[in-house]
Amino acid sequence: MTWLERYFYAPTLCQKALAYALSPLSFVYEKIATIKRQAAPLEDFKIPIISVGNLVAGGSGKTPFILALAQVLAPLYQTAVVSRGYGRASRGLVVVSEGGKVLVEQNMAGDEAFLLASKLDTCGVVVSEKRKEGVLEAKKMGAQVVLLDDGFRFNFKKLNILLKPQLQPYFDFCLPSGVYRESPKCYALADLVVQEGVDYTRHTQVLNPTERMLLVTAIANPTRLDPFLPPVVGRLYFKDHARFSLKRLEQAYTQHNATSLLVTAKDTVKLTNCPLPLSLLDLRLEIAPKILQSVLDYLAR
Repeated sequence: MTWLERYFYAPTLCQKALAYALSPLSFVYEKIATIKRQAAPLEDFKIPIISVGNLVAGGSGKTPFILALAQVLAPLYQTAVVSRGYGRASRGLVVVSEGGKVLVEQNMAGDEAFLLASKLDTCGVVVSEKRKEGVLEAKKMGAQVVLLDDGFRFNFKKLNILLKPQLQPYFDFCLPSGVYRESPKCYALADLVVQEGVDYTRHTQVLNPTERMLLVTAIANPTRLDPFLPPVVGRLYFKDHARFSLKRLEQAYTQHNATSLLVTAKDTVKLTNCPLPLSLLDLRLEIAPKILQSVLDYLAR
């Protein structure tokens, strides 16, 4: 575990003391987040919106969940995904793909949005800091259903899905004492609370495996990959959404006498020009039938 992961999930005595010392800031953060969400007027865009969000900062599987859900909905409805496009070089509203055709480069879309656009053959993907503009653009493009990435805090008329990761934070505190972005009591406000390992499960396989694989990744909380990893000769972690340094990759590759870099699908979109051999840790997410049925019932209504 990194220092930050230990602080949030398995704190030492000193880290616990630090968390309690910062608790007044966490209280203020929580109240501001709550007031901002509650004070926003309810907006109805006259289109079904399914929000997939989480209460904890960092990775919790939103992107693979949206991908799996979109693959179920796309044959039934014209589906579009709207997200912020975190880590992109562009600003404002950008149509990443329309009708399955990718329209921009990865750096203009952001890692997750570009990955979704490249995986979804018939869907549209829109990124916008202002989610309202993104939803309206998706509707303009002919979408019948919008999947809203990380939309819990927006007061839109929608089906609210909150993902609950298997690894729970040590403290029920908001940032900076804990890892919550809003109080864990907000799970009660969701239409569906989807528990990892119960309501959705991850299945993994290694594509193009080699004898000596070096794990390289730029995702949040990279140690969450540990239960799915095959034997590796080393691990090279970058900050979430970071650009990869080819020089550093080549140095680590040589140092570990590796035969390939083991990467996730999110990482591959930034390694299209990498000359080193790649192995893919392919993570597929399976959503429980009862959750899918709840979504389909919402759309039918």
